Amino acid sequence: MGSFVTAFETVLPLFLVIIVGALFSRTKASSEEWVEILNKYALWVGFPALVIASLMQLEIGDKTYLTLILLNSGYIVFAVLLAIPLSKIFGFSTQMKRTLFLILPFGNVAYLGIPVLQNSMGDEILPVAAIISAVYVFWLLTLAIILIEIYGDEKINSKKLLLSLAKNPLLISVFIGLAIVLFNIQLPDFAEKTITLFSQSVTAVVLFSLGIFLGMHHFGNLRRWMVVSGWTLAAMLILPGIFWGVLQISSIAPEQLRASVLDAAMPMGLTPYALSIQYKLKTTLVARIVVLGTLLSMILIPFWLVILS
Repeated sequence: MGSFVTAFETVLPLFLVIIVGALFSRTKASSEEWVEILNKYALWVGFPALVIASLMQLEIGDKTYLTLILLNSGYIVFAVLLAIPLSKIFGFSTQMKRTLFLILPFGNVAYLGIPVLQNSMGDEILPVAAIISAVYVFWLLTLAIILIEIYGDEKINSKKLLLSLAKNPLLISVFIGLAIVLFNIQLPDFAEKTITLFSQSVTAVVLFSLGIFLGMHHFGNLRRWMVVSGWTLAAMLILPGIFWGVLQISSIAPEQLRASVLDAAMPMGLTPYALSIQYKLKTTLVARIVVLGTLLSMILIPFWLVILS
């Protein structure tokens, strides 16, 4: 019980920021534009700065991250492709199958995952958190979108897809951070301090934005949440549990194992929700999974912290 309380206290400050955002959403000052603006700041400024600052702490000569990348990639690909046999077994519609490509694997590893890992494991885990986040972004913007388009009505626009990937600020920031490390680039002191300031701002900004987003959605009828609960628990408990079991027999470092499972157990993020709107998928289902998953995180994240400790 004491371990659970400690874990709960670790994530509690993060969720207090979310709660403040949810309360603020009830004021006349807030609107949907707040979520869009704050998320754009996070996407284009805050998280790229955090990724660069995190990767600059990498010690390439001391550790290898290839195992981390391969294992997390394997988990994501498995979770994405799992939608195909599940849809066939249960007779899901094509729209539901396309939605499952987003529901099963893609938790909130950036907006919520990085703050949770930093709070629970310290600043030394930030390079690992940045790499895992980049892996999730890569597969979301490639495999998941390709499958969504393959099973859609329109033909794949490969040029548009590659352009979207090349313009993604998170991936660009990964390449910038790795270039700084690999080529031993020494940034001026003022540049490092500027990057640090932006990186330190993003956690509160995105959690506050997430709170506003959640506060704008009504809970609705409890009966309608049965399906939502099933998919939420599958994505936050069952699949991460399988992943944890696989990692037990791998050669991954203990801190990387812990970070990988915690990220796999994160609730669904806002980027898949935005993609569900763009591709006209089961948007209401996705929105409810985001809401319920984030609420359950107050219990499930401390639960995983205790298990992994």
